[in-house]
Amino acid sequence: MNTETTCVEKQPLTDAYLEKMNAYWRAANYLSAAQLYLLDNPLLREPLKPEHIKKKIVGHWGTVPGQNFVYCHMNRAIKKYDLDMVLISGPGHGGNFFVSNSYLEGTYSEVYPNVSEDMDGLKKLCKQFSFPGGISSHVAPETPGSINEGGELGYSIAHAFGSVFDNPDLITTCIVGDGEAETGPLATAWHSNKFLNPVTDGAVLPILHLNGYKISNPTIFSRISHDEIESFFHGCGWKPYFVEGDDPMTMHRKMAETVDTVIEEIHQIQKEARENGKTERPFWPMIVLRTPKGWTGPKVVDGKEIEGTFRAHQVPIMMDRPEHLQMLDEWLRSYKPEELFDKEGRLIPELKALAPEGDSRISANPHANGGKLLRDLRLPDFREYAVDVPSPGAKEGQDMIELGGFIRDIFKLNEKTRNFRIFGPDETMSNRLGKIFEATNRDWNNALKDNDEFLAKDGRVMDSMLSEHMCEGWLEGYLLTGRHGFFASYEAFIRIVDSMAAQHAKWLKVCSQLPWRQSIASLNLILSSNVWQQDHNGFTHQDPGFLDHIANKKADVVRMYLPPDTNCLLSCFDHCIRSRDYVNVLVTSKHPRPQWLTMEQAVKHCTQGVGIWEWASNDQGQEPDVVLVGCGETPTMEALAAVTILRDNLPELKIRFINVVDLFKLQSNTQHPHGLSDTDYDALFTKDKPIIFAFHGYPTLIHELTYYRHNRNLHVFGYQEEGTITTPFDMRVQNEIDRFHLVEAAVNALPQLGNKGAYLLQKMRDTLVAHKQYISEYGMDLPEVRDWKWHTPENND
Repeated sequence: MNTETTCVEKQPLTDAYLEKMNAYWRAANYLSAAQLYLLDNPLLREPLKPEHIKKKIVGHWGTVPGQNFVYCHMNRAIKKYDLDMVLISGPGHGGNFFVSNSYLEGTYSEVYPNVSEDMDGLKKLCKQFSFPGGISSHVAPETPGSINEGGELGYSIAHAFGSVFDNPDLITTCIVGDGEAETGPLATAWHSNKFLNPVTDGAVLPILHLNGYKISNPTIFSRISHDEIESFFHGCGWKPYFVEGDDPMTMHRKMAETVDTVIEEIHQIQKEARENGKTERPFWPMIVLRTPKGWTGPKVVDGKEIEGTFRAHQVPIMMDRPEHLQMLDEWLRSYKPEELFDKEGRLIPELKALAPEGDSRISANPHANGGKLLRDLRLPDFREYAVDVPSPGAKEGQDMIELGGFIRDIFKLNEKTRNFRIFGPDETMSNRLGKIFEATNRDWNNALKDNDEFLAKDGRVMDSMLSEHMCEGWLEGYLLTGRHGFFASYEAFIRIVDSMAAQHAKWLKVCSQLPWRQSIASLNLILSSNVWQQDHNGFTHQDPGFLDHIANKKADVVRMYLPPDTNCLLSCFDHCIRSRDYVNVLVTSKHPRPQWLTMEQAVKHCTQGVGIWEWASNDQGQEPDVVLVGCGETPTMEALAAVTILRDNLPELKIRFINVVDLFKLQSNTQHPHGLSDTDYDALFTKDKPIIFAFHGYPTLIHELTYYRHNRNLHVFGYQEEGTITTPFDMRVQNEIDRFHLVEAAVNALPQLGNKGAYLLQKMRDTLVAHKQYISEYGMDLPEVRDWKWHTPENND
């Protein structure tokens, strides 16, 4: 963006020029309505007949004319000020508006040559909308220029801000529906301006599309006074400009003048910050656009008002009466398509000239196809951050602390390119990533005090806002425009963005089927502060269900990793941060834990995703009597302790120990690309021997993943929704993933152990009674429970 354009004198807005803009808007409105209704006869070159109409009409109209209006005026601003601009549609449905505009400026036909700029292409354009085998009614991945799905409301402003962080020349116009504005995430998102640095970031231009109604109710913003709206946005740090009315020509002039004002104001803010060092947070401009819902559509149908009411929200004329055909014909012809398109069906040249060209077109902007701009991160060698492990379990470490050192140096290596950020709701220090503050700070463009810690206007850690929705939305916008990052959260509260992660996974799935969509960096989610040690927090902070949620998404998109120690975490994170087009979930520990594998062993183990730990096994390649499995850092520790008990008390047992890092290895390779074949699975887990499986999350997930495997002799222990403020070990006891319950399961699965097994179980029950008593008296675990003796290669008989 050329900030010198702030000095450009306003071009005169002649009536002739505004008439052309109005004609362009009419063309967009016509195509949007035609997409709703028409199967054939796309420009009404012959009398409209029933066979030209879709048998089932589904879609939305109410929001469409206002969004076409905004698009038309942003085109003018792009051309006048030579802007680099993308547009986000937040109102949800009404995707026909974006399709219409991308078609009018030629991008749609470039991306989809079969939807050509002629009568045949127009026919295909109309037929495909909300039609089996066609396109959806919202602004989906298939729509050129889109980075915001719109199927689920509330995330438009978060995506918009994510798109402009570290993009100093980009302006993202964000149309916010007044119904959408009532969602929690959107209501919070107005505060995103406190994190925008006018020196290094671009700008967001929110346009509140105030058309009065949701599906069947008025919107809150539409029923409060002008002063109250102005006060609300001023209180959120915005300078609102109002464009209100229903006469098209009057509104075009008002909108054009207002857009000039706000663009020049944005440029002036950036110039003051970049050239004059002005540091105080500005009041960024925004627009409140008040127009009738269903503007320019049918006024009355069947005696009921349509335009300006909730009835305009979806299909304004249902084709369920003979007289409706004539009403539809009159409505469509009111746009005078014969004046807008030539005989071949192309937009006439004088209107085509109003749109930007090349990559300046909103629908062709590379930022809306972020893979085109993606640059690989410079990464240090993760092996350099390895924890020295002289023997398994010989020393403790804190996984997330060591990961923090690796991430710190990613910031250092990519300081110039500024294409990496991390996101998390006020939990970076709590999740033990404090080392990163040796390289950068938290982003904070608000008032500062002398005793603040790690806050700076150019910080790259986005954790100063206590909103999981914002962190997830900012990150998604950042990734979709060609950058890298991850989101670290408490495991229990990542559930707040369940739906957002699912929507992003759906986006990636659809994009994988679109060859013109370039690959983007993966959405990486780190779940720490996990269920198995919540100390003072207790039951509210215990929920591993995000794994179940992600496991149900398409196998070509999602990945889940549960590294058991630091070196495995470093290896898994390096893999995830390099990957493309996935949703990667890592479940990690932040507390002191035994370290099991050397870095060389960890790389091999994580590459395989699942494997036998020979040093903890004594089957020596023979068929074992029992298989113990650990998946997750705490379950692995407890399963290894169970192995120790069994080997010390029942040395004749042949035990195989398996650790699972890549959860999807448990599924068949016919269900997930990471899955093991039946042959490989049986070689590890046997076909019929008891499997005692200690799992990080809900036990049913393991049963679901292994449902089609041969070995059904499976006993899974995991979180059972039992919790309170208690000790870490007692938490495991309550949910039966502790060493004693695992041993009990193994003994009960092996009746041949007889009296020796029964004697061992009684000893364990006595220990648990003593343990409970000790907790009630001292508030901590028995020392011998905490400090268990591990089998190591040195004492592995």
